[in-house]
Parts: sequence; structure tokens; C-alpha cells
Amino acid sequence: MSKRPTPGRRGNAMLEFTLIGIPMIFLVIGTIEMARGMWIYHTLAHAVKEGARYAVVHGQGCAIPPNDCRVNISQIAGVIRSAGTGLPADTVTLTFTPATGSATTCVLSACLTGYTTGAWPPDAASAPGVKLKISGSYPFRSAITMFWPGAGPPVPFRAVNLGADSRESIQY
Repeated sequence: MSKRPTPGRRGNAMLEFTLIGIPMIFLVIGTIEMARGMWIYHTLAHAVKEGARYAVVHGQGCAIPPNDCRVNISQIAGVIRSAGTGLPADTVTLTFTPATGSATTCVLSACLTGYTTGAWPPDAASAPGVKLKISGSYPFRSAITMFWPGAGPPVPFRAVNLGADSRESIQY
């Protein structure tokens, strides 16, 4: 004996799945994208903090003869790259700001190769106790952002800039 659905109840399961399934899919995708964004932000913040820590222990006192352990932007960028596992070097933008003088801004891949000469922070800003700042920015692209309120017509994969900075005092 088989139960046949009554004519007025055909398609109920499909309608219920549509009403519940589509919002659940957006909820799951949104949760995954939010977790991915938080992981990228935390990784960027950790990498920038490690770069600043590395820079502050290689200040002016580090260059007292016979020592010569001053660092340049390329070496600090190498520390940031190794601490920032999973961050693409061609999209992370770094800004190195000493206490005096002008800031240096470069993409991580350019920082690694283009700034191999000259100590950072500069001599005028590398005395013990002087503060320095290293900032990082990453354009986070998510599929969810095309549904952002106020974004206008759907533009796929808009970028939301995630930023992190670290301010430290030079130790040596």
C-alpha cells in the first residue's frame, strides 16, 4: 500500500527547501568568508607586529663597533613575509614610519627586493626609546561583498581594505 500525495500538497518539499535552503546557503558562505577575513586580518597584524619587534632590537646601539647588526627595509619585510604565512606578497602594502623623517610605502614584494641599502630606521630616529611605526594593508576580496548594502549595482568581488599597524619603542 503506497501513500500518494494529495493533489494540493505536491511540491511542498521543494518550496520549503527554497524558502529555508537559500538563506542557509548564504549564512554558511557568509560565515566562511567572515572567518577567512578574520584569519587574514589576524595574520597581517601578527606579521606587522613581528616586523616591528625585529626593527626595534636593531637600533642605533646595535651598530656599536664591533657589531654591525643594523637592518634595512628588505630585511624587515623578510620577517613580515615569513610571519605572514598565506599573505600574497604582491597585494600587501607596507608603510614604514620613523619618528622623524618621511614614511616609506611599498608593496611587500617590492620591499623585499628594492630596499636593500640604507639602515632603517634612519640614524636620526634610531636612538633607544624613540618610537617607530610599521603599517600593513591588505585588500580583502570576498564574494559576499557584491551583496553589500549601498554598493550600487552588483560589482563582483569588491575589495575591503584590512589594515594593521604596530608602534614600538627602539630598545638598543
